[in-house]
Amino acid sequence: MHAPFSRLHLGRITVPFLASMLLTILGLFAALERSSAQTSVLTWHYDDLRTGADIKEIVLTPNNVHYATFGKLSTKPVDGFVVAQPLYVPNLNVAGHGIHNVVFVVTMHDSVYAFDADGTSSAPLWHTSILTHSPAGATTVPATVKHNAGTTAWKELGIVSTPVIDAASGTLYLVAETYENSQVVHRLHALDISSGIETLGGPTTIAATYTQNGATTTFKDFYQMNRPGLLLTNGHIFIAWGTNGSNNYGQGWVMSYSASTLQLLGAINLEPGKQFASIWQRGAGVAADTSGHIYAVNAEGPYAAPTNLSISALKFSQTKGVTLVDYFTPYNHQTLAANDMDLTGIVLLPLQSGTYPREMVATGKEGTIYLLNRDNMGHLCAGCTSGDTQIVQEIPQGAGVEGGNPCYWNHRVYFTGDRRPLEAYTVQNGKMLLPPAKSPQSMPGGGHCFITANGTSNGILWLMNGATLYAVDAVTLKTLYTTTQAPNQRDHLPPVPHFPEPIAADGKVFIGTQNSLVTYALLP
Repeated sequence: MHAPFSRLHLGRITVPFLASMLLTILGLFAALERSSAQTSVLTWHYDDLRTGADIKEIVLTPNNVHYATFGKLSTKPVDGFVVAQPLYVPNLNVAGHGIHNVVFVVTMHDSVYAFDADGTSSAPLWHTSILTHSPAGATTVPATVKHNAGTTAWKELGIVSTPVIDAASGTLYLVAETYENSQVVHRLHALDISSGIETLGGPTTIAATYTQNGATTTFKDFYQMNRPGLLLTNGHIFIAWGTNGSNNYGQGWVMSYSASTLQLLGAINLEPGKQFASIWQRGAGVAADTSGHIYAVNAEGPYAAPTNLSISALKFSQTKGVTLVDYFTPYNHQTLAANDMDLTGIVLLPLQSGTYPREMVATGKEGTIYLLNRDNMGHLCAGCTSGDTQIVQEIPQGAGVEGGNPCYWNHRVYFTGDRRPLEAYTVQNGKMLLPPAKSPQSMPGGGHCFITANGTSNGILWLMNGATLYAVDAVTLKTLYTTTQAPNQRDHLPPVPHFPEPIAADGKVFIGTQNSLVTYALLP
């Protein structure tokens, strides 16, 4: 009989051989992890509808997202506040580095980083400073110059909004602010995602005018901020604007640029000859449906429909670059405006059964939910005194005050009002059913929710509040995990920026802080 395998060969196994075998096994695991990666996060909250749902998550489940098995994997330093949401591309051939799953991070110091999403090395695969594409002496914009440091605690303004990636061309588009000779300048940049090199002849300096009834308004960089995430649809890059944070002289603009030439295709100003009506949406991206229409919501300002629209949900076509074609304004818009109750939240629902198959949800600081027919949004009901009867459905204060952008998964719309239970409304035949399901405990709100799930199962709702990440079972609404649960502050986050924007993909959660990218995953 042969001797047992371990006894027969033990003397032949050397330390170098074991080390080599271990490296081979680790390499196979790394290759397996890369090959199983399947979720690209190319835009704000996964898709142009802004549902906030990743339904291809096969790693994270309600059973394993627990502080005993899930926690902080790595912290990678960056050079400024990360206000925008990270983006993610799996299996990318990075120049000089081979194939990696890559997470992209932009900072308020006008930098773009590409990191290996799976490794713990703090070194980026590549790093590009946008300031190298500006005139000599250019800097980021000091927050004190634009008068918004008191609210956000930002120190500087550089790349504020979430970029967008075109996977077909391998191009990352972003808008950056710079300060040049005491002037604020905005530019649209296009970077090769494999190298960080500027491409398409970019950058293009942002400039636009809009003429209404013979009067021309000029875009003024000093008073404007591109807060909403960028949108790429039908070969166009859409950029929405609001005030610089102090409401002084800013206006709500929407611009369309060619994704291939970076040239302006058209622009519209929602307050021609007036001020305000910011499109800021707490950083949420403007949305688009398959018909090519663009949607946004905005804040307070002078109201004189249809030329000057504030506190409204807005629908644009791509005719002449961008043209307003429909809108909805709440009956009590004047009261909302007087109390700084902006509209900030927007989700386009997938096709629904019922009378109105194409619907959208809008909400704002006050917390009223507006379910709208995208084919006929309802304009303003001038005679309404206690509700909007011309729209599909209205639920007064149904979302809670000061909530983030709602998210949608598996026929449910989720709302994250401040200091109240999470609320999940089932959508059936194009209506939200009452009462909503509620979490057993109140939740600190204000953050945008998003969902990871494997199709219609294993749904997890993720939510940031300040420097705490929450994971909640998307069916039972019970809390599964927070970054404060593990002993010895193992999972604590460093200070985060105003309205942090985390995202998840392929078993990992990525969170930008004031000086780093932090990754959470299943523990080794």
